[in-house]
Amino acid sequence: MISKYRKQFNKEFTPQKYEEVQRLLMEKSGIQPSFRLSESPLFLTKEFEAKLLDASNSIIEQIKNLPEGTLEKAIPENCKVPNDTQQPHFFTIDFGICRNENGNIEPQLIELQAFPSLFAFQKVFEDTLCEVYPFLSDLQNELTSEDLKKYLSELIIGEENPENVILLEIFPEKQKTLIDFVLTEKLLGIKTVCLTKVKKEGKKLFYENKGKKIEIKRIYNRVIFDELDKIPNLNLEFDFREDVDVKWITHPNWFFKISKFLLPMLNHQFVPKSYFLHEFPADENLENFVLKPLFSFAGSGVNLNPTKEITDAIQDKENYILQRKVNYEPIFEDINGEFSKAEIRLLYIWRENDDYPILIENLGRMTKAAMVNVDFNKKDAIWIGSSTAFFAEE
Repeated sequence: MISKYRKQFNKEFTPQKYEEVQRLLMEKSGIQPSFRLSESPLFLTKEFEAKLLDASNSIIEQIKNLPEGTLEKAIPENCKVPNDTQQPHFFTIDFGICRNENGNIEPQLIELQAFPSLFAFQKVFEDTLCEVYPFLSDLQNELTSEDLKKYLSELIIGEENPENVILLEIFPEKQKTLIDFVLTEKLLGIKTVCLTKVKKEGKKLFYENKGKKIEIKRIYNRVIFDELDKIPNLNLEFDFREDVDVKWITHPNWFFKISKFLLPMLNHQFVPKSYFLHEFPADENLENFVLKPLFSFAGSGVNLNPTKEITDAIQDKENYILQRKVNYEPIFEDINGEFSKAEIRLLYIWRENDDYPILIENLGRMTKAAMVNVDFNKKDAIWIGSSTAFFAEE
């Protein structure tokens, strides 16, 4: 969207520089990313950034003004965790980069979550791109690595000793986001612990490090709670639904409360109209909507072309939404003259005494497929995968 920087990047790009970015990330983390990195960042205008922020601020304000108890209805009975909090510690919002009926490029809300994203990785990735392409430094996020460390330390570690704070995941070594866990450990000095390794004594939780039993006082939670039921023969000492003496960062209930469950309640020009499946109006055309399960992760279960036969067959219609389709616009030109589409995720933290969350950084996702998920792309495609956005005047 900013031809000056797009032309400069495409002129400077070489496969060797792409390899250099990955080599530097390996050097900084000790492992290779297990998800695909796009060869290119996104270049977006300050005008587009203002639209993103206008939509996000409106969404946050609408959520804050919901009637008390509304969000609690989103939590499945079998997934309720004790000791909930007044607000989440993390807040992320995904927007598609779309073209409207007047031909203008605008953001359209895709989904939102109160769940941590790649906070540690994205900053390292942005810095690494700037090392390999020095001209990007002029566009760099004002938030420094030290700023990020300060914010995340205050939020995740608080007043505790870092050894009493863990990043919790199920089989972390198998997760695509492992590189973010490793960089979080380096940034904050905390350990990543598998849920299967957590020990429980009374209301206290412990993990072992070098033969030493250490109490867990704060949990930086990366476990998708309802995914645990899908793992066969899972042997755990600790059940999320138990009342234990730990501080959740962020509390597991917020994964459900800030989710697609909210979409039918939100109104803004950059928020596509959504309905719960059981409330879908008879005068709307199903062809204009995408079918989404409420609590799927990473795009699983999404149907881009639902039919009446498909929707009629769904028994738990209250656990699905229909969201009006948007037109992702392929505007990010690669070195072959082909174009990619993209989404951008805004990454916020929400400190406990703050009325509003703080925007920390962003994450871009690029594709040439129907869905913004690299699994749907051709294997030889370029300008696809995880990325980051730089904003500048046009």
